[in-house]
This record gives sequence, C-alpha cells and structure tokens, in this order.
Amino acid sequence: MANDTTPQPLTLTVAEALAKDVGRGIARMDPRDMAVLELQAGDIVQVAGKRATPARAMPAYPEDRGKGTVQVDGITRENAQAGLGERAQVQKTAFEGAAAVVLSPTAPPKAFPPGNDARHLGRALEGLPVIQGDRVRATLFGSRYREFSVAEATPRGVVVIGPRTLIRTKGTDAPAREKGGTTYEDIGGLRKELHKIREMIELPLKHPELFERLGIEAPKGVLLHGPPGCGKTLIARAVANETDASFFHVSGPEVIHKFYGESEAHLRALFDKASEKAPAIIFIDEIDAIASRREDVRGDQQVERRVVAQLLALMDGLKSRGQVIVIGATNIPQALDPALRRPGRFDREIAISVPDRIGRLEVLQVHTRGMPLAQDVGLEKLAEVTHGFVGADLEALCREAAMTTLRQVMPRIQLDGDRISYELLSELEVTMDDFLQALKEVEPSAIREVFTEVPNVSWDEVGGLQEAKRALVESIEWPLRYPDLFREANTRPPKGILLSGPPGTGKTLLAKAVASQSGVNFISVKGPALLSKWVGESEKGVREVFRKAKQASPCIIFFDEIDALAPVRGTGGDSHVTERVISQLLTEMDGIEELTGVVVLAATNRPDIIDPALLRPGRFDIQIELPMPDEEARREIFAIHTRGKPLANDVDPDRLARATAGLTGSEVEAICRRASMLAIREFVGDASPDSPPREAGPFQVAARHFEETLHQANRRQR
Repeated sequence: MANDTTPQPLTLTVAEALAKDVGRGIARMDPRDMAVLELQAGDIVQVAGKRATPARAMPAYPEDRGKGTVQVDGITRENAQAGLGERAQVQKTAFEGAAAVVLSPTAPPKAFPPGNDARHLGRALEGLPVIQGDRVRATLFGSRYREFSVAEATPRGVVVIGPRTLIRTKGTDAPAREKGGTTYEDIGGLRKELHKIREMIELPLKHPELFERLGIEAPKGVLLHGPPGCGKTLIARAVANETDASFFHVSGPEVIHKFYGESEAHLRALFDKASEKAPAIIFIDEIDAIASRREDVRGDQQVERRVVAQLLALMDGLKSRGQVIVIGATNIPQALDPALRRPGRFDREIAISVPDRIGRLEVLQVHTRGMPLAQDVGLEKLAEVTHGFVGADLEALCREAAMTTLRQVMPRIQLDGDRISYELLSELEVTMDDFLQALKEVEPSAIREVFTEVPNVSWDEVGGLQEAKRALVESIEWPLRYPDLFREANTRPPKGILLSGPPGTGKTLLAKAVASQSGVNFISVKGPALLSKWVGESEKGVREVFRKAKQASPCIIFFDEIDALAPVRGTGGDSHVTERVISQLLTEMDGIEELTGVVVLAATNRPDIIDPALLRPGRFDIQIELPMPDEEARREIFAIHTRGKPLANDVDPDRLARATAGLTGSEVEAICRRASMLAIREFVGDASPDSPPREAGPFQVAARHFEETLHQANRRQR
C-alpha cells in the first residue's frame, strides 16, 4: 500500500494525451510538478475534475513540459468529468491490488458476443488503476477495442488490476452509449485544424460571457472541406463526444423528401429541436447535396433551390438561433451556394488537408495502437513513403497489412470450429514485410483515377546518360531529401524538366526510373489522351491532373509525347483546342497560383514544334538533350540487357559496343533480344512444334547469334 501522508494537490490544466497512451490510464506531467507531488514514474495519482479518477503518473516529453498541464486521454477525462483546457486537481493517492473486478460492457450485445475469455481480458487490463464507476477500454486483438464500466471493485477505493485479479463480466444487455467513443486522441495529424475547431465550438458553448464582454457575436458555423477520407466526419464525431452539447447529425440527402414542402419542414424541425436542447451542435454531412449553387440548379430541381433558401434563413434569418452551432462537411466547397459561405452563416472555413510526414506518423500510430507489431516495423519509414495518403488510406494500409498476416495462418485455422484458440491468436504478428506488401495493394485515394503502376526500374538499369541522371536526382530527389538546405539557400527546386532526343534514347526509361527511385507519387499523362472533342473538356482535364497532383504532393506529373499536347500556337487548325490547352498548361505551371510540391517531367522527340512560352525558365527550367549513346554507353547498355543471360565465353561486350556505332539504346536492347531468340530457335531446332526439343548440350547465347543479328540490322539500315 502507498504511503498515506501525501503533499497538497496541484491544480493543472487538462491537455490532450499522446495517441499511444490512449486506454492505458496514464497521466503525463512535467517532472518538476511530479517532484512537488513527490511522485516517481509509475506512481498512482488522483485526477479530479467534477469527479475523481485514478491514473498512473509518467513524465511528459520535453516538448510538452513547462506548460502546467496534465496530459490524459478522453477516457480519463470522461471519468474525471474534466474537458480539455479545464482545470483539474492532481495528487498522490493510496491504492491496493485488486482482488476482483466486475466489468459491465457498454456496447450492445451484437458488438460484444458472450463467451469472451476473462483471462485474456485481465491480461489486456493488467496494471490499470481503476475505481468503481470508471470507464475502461480493453484492446484485445488488433485496433478493435471493448469498453466497460467498472461495476464493482474489491477492495473498495482505488485498486490496480494485477495478474491475480479475478475478472468477471456481467450485464451484457447494457444499452449502447449515446455518443460515439471517438476522442481527440483518435485523430492523427490534424492538431492545428482541431485547435481551430475547438476554438470555434467549445469556447462559445462553454463561455458565452467572453463574447458578451467583448461585444461581439459568437461564431455560429464552421465549414470543413478537404479531399475524401481526410477526417471531416471523424472530427465531428470527436467534437460530439468531447463536448457536453446536444449533437444532431444529418446527412445531406436525408433532408430531401418527395412531398412538396416536406424538405424545408424537416430542416425547420431539426433547428427547432436543436434550439430547445441548446447548447447544441448540428452536423450536416455532405452539405453540397442540399446547398449547391442556385444558378446551376435546373428548372426541374426547384426542391433543391427552396432547401438552400430555407437553410440560409435558418442560419442567419430574422429569428435568432441562439446557442446552436452548425458544422458542415463537404469535399467540393466550390459547389456550395456563395450566400452560404459568407460570415454570419459559416463564419470560418477550415481546410482539412492531406497529412504531411509527421501527420501520417500520428495516423499510423493511432491505427496500429493495438496491433501486435514485430520489432522490424518502422512506422517512421512508412510515414516517409506514403506521400499523398489521407487518413482513410493509412487505415486501409494497416488493415491490409493485418490481412496479409492473417493469410499466413489461415491454413491452421479450422473454419468449421466454434472458437479460435487464444494461443493461435497470440502468435499473430504484423511484420514490416506485411506493410510493404500492403503498399502494393493500397494507393492514395487522391490520385486513384490517374494512378500509374510504377515499374520497378532502378538507376542501374539505365545505361549511360550520366548527366541526365544527375540532373534528375538533383531536381527531384534532393528537394525531398534536403528541404532544410533549400530553405537555407533561399531557392526553390525546378518546376519542370524536359527530356528530348531521338526515339529510343531512353526518355521514357528515365521517367520510369525517376518514378521508381524517388519514392513520390507519380501521374503519367499521355499527351493525346487529354484532348477531347467537347469544348472545355481538354482544359478541364489539365486542371484535374494538376489538382490531383497538388493534393497528393510531393508528386511527379509525366507528360509523354508533350509535342502532341502543346505545339506552337497558331498551328492547331480552326478548333483552337490546343491553344486553349497550352494556355491552361502555362498558367498551371507558372501562373498566379503557386505550384508547390509538384514537378512536371515531359518527354518529346520534337522539341522544335513545342510552344516557346512553355520552354522558358519558370516552366521547364531544365531541358536535357539525350544524345545518341557513345561506345562506353553502348557497352553499359549491352551489360544491362545481357545480365542474367547464359552467355558463351566468346561473347565480347567491347566488340559488340564497337560494332553498334550509331544505334540507340532501344536498338541495342532489340539486338540482345533477337540474339536470344536466335539461340532459342537453334536449340529447339527447325522441326515442327510437335517435335521434342533437341538435347545437344547446355543452352547458351553465343557470339554467332549476335553477329547474325547485327548483320540483319545492318542490312535493314541499308
């Protein structure tokens, strides 16, 4: 038992916990505050808001010290009845080892099937300090968790669950909790956005007197917009769970009814109900479905027009709506009616962007929180290579990695049995190889429509072209690898690189190598594929490509055969389609709107017919002319394309390189391929296909096969 003589409690500000601490009952504090309370790491403290609950004291990380805060997760905050930013008293407390704990599931029967093994439940909760009435979370297997309330604890008071604690469950018919269990710690990579939303929502609901004293109207609306899967709905769930306000959720299409006037009446009833239960939050998901631009609404869509008008009146009409905050979510904000986006209706628009590397690491930590990870799993490495992945993509990545692990043990699982043994479950372990395999299955949703399967081509497979390879590495890989150096030099990396040269010199091969070796997202655009017969569609295609690339940045856009897309203006005939496409391309690459995180790579064998405005610095900053390969380059190309072939001893790469003067890299590759085919034909024989192959000796590609191929190539050139 702990010592009863405890120092006076400290009053600290409640702060958000780390993602990895969720469900572990940890309270992180400044080591100086721990010294005042005479605490060692691992001691049990009491955190008291409107209610007291126990937690295990641990030192905060250096970046979180000196702020006078105690970091606890949403479960502990709910147990202590203290919200983020509120004050709570923390003091050392006495505790005993728990002899028995009775848990009551907080989930409905379907989500919590009977027959769970209490022994493994106790193992999941081991070391957790609890008191009767607390809510606890047990992560059994994977990121799925079960939540319970502590119905009874023996002995009374603060107890710590240990390996010998008897765990029992009862009352599996407990009603489901009204609010979702999502807390702010379940959201990764959106710290700045969450801070803005809490400032807009929690402050007016909890302290309206601040706004009255300043003589201003409290904010009444927040519009969340961003690409699909970035966490807009998840934020609304967390806000609903963390605030004491009433929460009303409605999806945009649910408002529309078939009878005249019913849609508007539904909206009015929703706002009336929220006003009665104020303070309240109304969350309208997919708001673009009911509030699109009225000038774009067709004559047969008058319902949508009336719904927009009703929503405008409810949000900022003659009648005050009191303490009712409206949160709207959409991934196409440009489709909303402009009248809805003015102050007084949606006072603030918050862009939920694609997470950066640090944000992706936080999201991965959230979704692997309960996963049995192997020692070789490096979440930092995964965060570096998942450019353009939103939260939903990272969740899918973790799920796919777990499914890969599951496939390996599927042969040992008896599908017709009643239950799978926990011994088998305890052997499950997700390795780094499983995550790398999952990366092949999951691509960023932002560029799914234009996703290109990147071939596995390394720089070693490109013969010669040393200057071109160096320029590409410096322009694309260095800005990603050394961003601080570029900032210190106060210079920006080039926006565009144009590869030109005769056909077959390796332009597309270089693009494949860049896509494979840089590790960034890659969008391949075939020049003529963007051209459309419909007016405006070609320019729209260019805009969409660049929009998706910005969302998934850092990203490379590769335009193959760009001369078909951007010829000299005035040569495109009467349609002027290519002129409009060139103008769109020029503004996207170097217009008023800054192009950040996107590199444009283009290839052509006719640079003379490309519009000159596209070739100036600021658009295609670097122009690389790929020369015909010299003898040394041809020797390297022969070495690459004969690698792994069963060559005879009389094959001399130096002689082959000298004999192929004037040939391109693709022609050298063709010579190697034809020589192999000649060797196969000779080995099999000229007999009919039904005849068995000749067994004359080991199969080899000899010098005579190359000589014959070279003779045929020279004859064709003549």
